[in-house]
Parts: sequence; C-alpha cells; structure tokens
Amino acid sequence: MPSIPCHVISGFLGSGKTTLIRHLLDHKPAAERWAVLINEFGEAGIDQAMLPDASDIVVQALPGGCLCCQLAVTLKMTLVQLIRRHRPDRVLIEPSGLGHPAGLLEVLQDQDLAPVLDVRAMITLLDPRRLSDSRYLENQTFRDQLAMADALVVSKTDLATPQQLRSADEWLERRWPPLQWVEWVTGGKLPMERVLGASSRVGDIPSRAVDHPLPDLAMAGAPMLTLDMDVMPKPGETRVQRRTALGYHTLGLRWHPAQRFDLQHLSSALEALPEGCRIKAVIHAGQGWRILNNGDGPLKAEGTPWRRDSRIEILWPEDLVLDSEALVARFQACRTGVIED
Repeated sequence: MPSIPCHVISGFLGSGKTTLIRHLLDHKPAAERWAVLINEFGEAGIDQAMLPDASDIVVQALPGGCLCCQLAVTLKMTLVQLIRRHRPDRVLIEPSGLGHPAGLLEVLQDQDLAPVLDVRAMITLLDPRRLSDSRYLENQTFRDQLAMADALVVSKTDLATPQQLRSADEWLERRWPPLQWVEWVTGGKLPMERVLGASSRVGDIPSRAVDHPLPDLAMAGAPMLTLDMDVMPKPGETRVQRRTALGYHTLGLRWHPAQRFDLQHLSSALEALPEGCRIKAVIHAGQGWRILNNGDGPLKAEGTPWRRDSRIEILWPEDLVLDSEALVARFQACRTGVIED
C-alpha cells in the first residue's frame, strides 16, 4: 500500500513555522484529511491554539521536550495512534525550534515507520534578520537546521532591512549543496505546490494514500496517550510548570477555561518582560478568547477558536536572569474572576 506523505517543517525559534502551517491548512485540498504534530520545547503548548479547528484536520501537541531526543518514543507511539484512528492523507510535523532535525529524521525513517511514512523534502524556515545576529550564528542547532534543509523558506521578509535581505541572498549563493528550492515569503504564504509536489527524501513513492500499513509495534494497540496537558485545571487553580534544557528556561501556566483575564493588564505585564523572552499565550479575556504572540517583534493579539483552557508560556535564554515566582504572581494579578459561559 502507498505510504503517507510526511513533511517536516523545521526552523529556529520565532522563524514562523506555525504561521506557515496555518496558511497551508487554510489552503489544503478539500478532499484530503491532514494530521499535524506539533512539538514545543515548553510545557504549555500554545501553538496548537493557533491552528484552524476543522473536521478534516487533526492536531496533536507534544510539549515538554524535543522529538529528536526526550520524546522520540512518544513520537513513534503518537504517530501510530494518529494513523490508526484518523487515517490521514498527509502528515505535517513541526519540531521544536530548539530541536535538532537529525534525530527526528532517524525516528521517522527507522524500520517501524519507514513502511508507513513517505518522508518528503525537509522544509526549513529562516528569518533573514537572524543572519546578522551573532547569538544565532553561534548557535549550533540554528546552524545545523540550515545545513540539513532540503528546501528553504526565507520568512518574514517584510520585517527585514534591504541589507539583511541581501545578506541572506549572498548566503544562499554560497551554500553547498544547493537547495531544491527557495521561497521568499511574508505571512507564511508558501505556495501549496511546494508541499503537494515535494519529492521523497528516499525513493519515489506515490503521493496519495487510500489505506496504510502499520508497524507491528506492541505499543500500537495501546490507548491514546494522556499527557499532563490533557488534564483540565480546576476552576480557580493555576498549574505551573518549569523546564530548563538546551540553554533555555521555560515557564508555563494553565487555567480552567472559565478563568478570565484583563487583556490590557496582562498585555502590559507581558510587554514589560526583557528583550530575549519568547512570549506565547492564549487567554479568555473579557473581549473573548485571544492569542498573544511576540514572534514578529511587538506583542500582538488576535482572536482564536480555542476554548479549551487559558495558557501562558515564556521562554528565555539561561544567561537572562528572571524571577519565575515573581512572574507567576504578576500574571495571577491579571485575573478578573471565574465566570462560566
């Protein structure tokens, strides 16, 4: 039986991976069911709240580590369960921005998953502004992600200066081996044909699956995974999770969906964080549900269909000193009460 096309969308923190995937989901073929597996380094798992909610789209989050190492076994189990339950026609995987793609590709191409997944050319995103920032150029994971790319999306071109765009173009001319293709995009608007027409990393396998073989794994018959993120906080409860690894700290907070927040107060508290903090949040505000994100620079708020719970996640480098207890207290002070809809 044909294997399922599988696309890895990689890139460092803040490169625009989730925005690109959202664009692809909004324009995917109507006849296809897609599964999206999102891995976030932090514990809160915000990115899934940024994706559309539809019957032909299945989104599974794996927060709290990297698919290439800590979550490798969980990744394999989750993929098998997703395929058995939902029979997707295509799979997209967004690894953590701090994850090394080599380990992920090894998992996807091992003897258990190779018969199931047709791993296509790996698409890597690059924010051209990062090529002029020594913090990124000196980061080995950032460099390795670019080195392993099969195809490249130069993202957020509208935010880069003309000099930064020229520098990115010069870097691409020097890169060896050459990439299969390069797209310069804004707003994650990658042409759909780049995904639908992507070649296999190994071999030439048909692009459409009607039925799919499954690996003979003992874990394949196990019940669907229940992660800590699937356990709902009680009304009035705050769940706090901290993590330190790969040179970064994360602070994640979750609340019951009935917990409401003062949007202006919370936005001010988040904007007061020092430069270098990566901020993501999805909250139940008085004006409705909102996603807050500083991936493009200034903190932005937009509506979301997410209604599951409120979440905040802050990620910052180890050389930046922050008092996580004080941050928790600051965010707690932005609550306005528990109100059932």
